[in-house]
Amino acid sequence: MAFLTFNFFSEALGMQTECYCVIPQKSSYGEIGINGAETNASKYKVLYLLHGLSDDHTIWMRRTSIERYAAKYGICVVMPCAHRSYYTDMKYGLKYYTFIAKELTARVCEFFNVSDRREDNFVAGLSMGGYGALKIALRESERFCKGAGLSSATDIASRGINPVTVPIFGEDGAVPEDDDLFKLAEKHRDDPNKPSLFMGVGTEDFLYNENLRFRDKLRELGYDLEYRESHGNHSWEFWDEYIQYVLEWMFS
Repeated sequence: MAFLTFNFFSEALGMQTECYCVIPQKSSYGEIGINGAETNASKYKVLYLLHGLSDDHTIWMRRTSIERYAAKYGICVVMPCAHRSYYTDMKYGLKYYTFIAKELTARVCEFFNVSDRREDNFVAGLSMGGYGALKIALRESERFCKGAGLSSATDIASRGINPVTVPIFGEDGAVPEDDDLFKLAEKHRDDPNKPSLFMGVGTEDFLYNENLRFRDKLRELGYDLEYRESHGNHSWEFWDEYIQYVLEWMFS
């Protein structure tokens, strides 16, 4: 695997930005301790992996063994930075939804040897990033075949008006339909290309109950949902374990 720092100009953000990427290399002969998948694909499958509220694009590399886990499946993983945007085109801020869901995917296909086919594109994240991943999977189902959220902030409308949400949604706190996971799930229930979804959460997580509510909504609406829970809280010990379940579900 190669590890790249990807700096480029974003038209959606109007500024330079940075992503981390891990991507297979055709040969790693002589590399010790690595047991990766064969990398003979003409175009690699790609996972867009999203960070949480207090973090940035570096965090998955710092807190997990994502490069080693990705090597097992011979996939590319792209880790962008969305700051504290909730992966939304902010009312008083930048267009992070447009950047992540639309522009970034085009730039990655432009610069890297990855597939643009729907069946080869995936999105996942944790907490704020779990919300972002589920939202992107539902809204961009023509591009993403699967989406996964770990310890996701599923009920964004319940956040109310606070210093985090005001720059995103405005002073009245009104959440647009396309940024509300429950309303999005209803809206896309009959989408012939609706994505398969994975949800994972710890039973001691402070977001556990809202994850149960969204799980039940998805089941009620007939989504193809893989749900998993176990003892754990809002922590990297949990996410490092569960991202391995996500990769197995996506790529096995």
